[in-house]
Amino acid sequence: MRQHSSPRTDRAQLADASDFPHDEPSRGPLPGLALDPPVPDPEHPPEIPADRLDPDALKVIFRLRHMGHQAYLVGGCVRDVLLDKKPKDFDIATSAHPGEVRAIFRNCRLIGRRFRLAHVYFRGGKVLEVATFRANPTDQVEDLPEDGDLLITRDNVFGTAEEDARRRDFTVNGLFYDCAAGEVIDHVGGRADLEAHRIATIGDPDIRMREDPVRALRAIRFAARLGFTIAPDTFEAMRRYAKEIARCAAPRVLEEIFKILRCGASARAFELLRAAGALPVVLPAVSSAIDALPEDGRRRAQAHLAALDELVRSGAEVSEAVLLGTLLAPVRGPEDAPGGPLAAQDELLRELVTGSRLPRKIAERAKLALSSQRVLKGPPRRRRRRSGGIAGQSYFLDAVQLLEIAVKATGEGADELARWRPSADGATAPSGEAEPRQAEREGEPRRGRSHGRRGHHGPAAAPAGGETIIQEVTIGAAANEAGAPGPGPAEAAAEGDAHSRRRRRRRGGRRRRRRGAADAGGPPPSP
Repeated sequence: MRQHSSPRTDRAQLADASDFPHDEPSRGPLPGLALDPPVPDPEHPPEIPADRLDPDALKVIFRLRHMGHQAYLVGGCVRDVLLDKKPKDFDIATSAHPGEVRAIFRNCRLIGRRFRLAHVYFRGGKVLEVATFRANPTDQVEDLPEDGDLLITRDNVFGTAEEDARRRDFTVNGLFYDCAAGEVIDHVGGRADLEAHRIATIGDPDIRMREDPVRALRAIRFAARLGFTIAPDTFEAMRRYAKEIARCAAPRVLEEIFKILRCGASARAFELLRAAGALPVVLPAVSSAIDALPEDGRRRAQAHLAALDELVRSGAEVSEAVLLGTLLAPVRGPEDAPGGPLAAQDELLRELVTGSRLPRKIAERAKLALSSQRVLKGPPRRRRRRSGGIAGQSYFLDAVQLLEIAVKATGEGADELARWRPSADGATAPSGEAEPRQAEREGEPRRGRSHGRRGHHGPAAAPAGGETIIQEVTIGAAANEAGAPGPGPAEAAAEGDAHSRRRRRRRGGRRRRRRGAADAGGPPPSP
């Protein structure tokens, strides 16, 4: 292995080092300088080309190596690059302890108690996660409890790179990549399982599931997203210890459920959850409600998840409210049910808040997005609203995405989706909702009761049939072109603005007079 280093330090090197603002002089022969990556050996090209790797991650790795530590890319990024997929993020494992990492990088923050990590921050909000090599805590315990409880409650026992690989959950996640040597380091047989498209635990599956039962949910997510199978002994261990998931922290389990819903393969993932016996444990109320549906209702629930996967794979940003709404949309009661057909969905949301620690803000947003489906599927409304109607609400995009998922799942409501989609995309609003507001923003005269009383040139009362302000402006413009007396659009807008200013001055004067009377101790004048 050869490593290229310049024999001298010139101004170009110093300029490159200044572009990396997170370094801090600490220890080593060349404090504060970033090293150039090694020149690859032409006879032994790297297993992963450098252009497939994150340049900021390479900077962090070579800075740690420069300071005398081991540092590798690890986990999902190595797995995804070898599968020719785009990694979501690049994680780094190193021999440096968290405090040492913080001393090397100025813009670094330590997080976590159960699992102490270092986050290195870059411009634009980018964060790279740096973890210290760990050993399995249960391997360090000499006397286990009599009941043999292996649940991990602490995970800050540091170790070597090989120990760190062997303590990970699955073989395909235990691969390291040495960026300097250009080699994949495999201590656990992950390359073979990667080529076989198989999810298997590292070591005894029973011990791994008892150490951390949430690993069952992770196995399901990886298998669904990557299109892999789960090794038979691993799946049997998942079934045996599915009930142990209830012992884990509820927010952590809920986070894993959201990851499953957002992985782009939630339809297959929920089939695996049901087959492994984990769905009644992680989502008991939802599981019972879906099982109580007739056969066509269960097929509709599966179709909603498949439509959600299609939306996620298209690259759309999907909120937690949409994920929950997709899960709960098929659960509807009869129209004459107490509380209406949405009462069952409200009850499920309450169960998630109390049992799964779902934040109330997410639950309320999901409730609003679900209840607004009746408005979106209803006929167009011609009445103008100063707030823009439902299109002006913060949950409007969530509601439209739920409508899109329902259209793909059931084939019904395509016309309504076409009517609302332009508003969600920020182009134009559906007829009868935002067109009047657009006219007002452009300075056209507004029709109203005050304008009619003050002799405004527009009609004093709304015409029959609910015509919009656009029609009034057109009529006024046609009369002006024909030579009829009356202002055109520009004059009408100027007069309307002047009238609005006069009204504001009158209201301000009345308020000042009332405050003056109150300060003097007398009764305020009647308006």
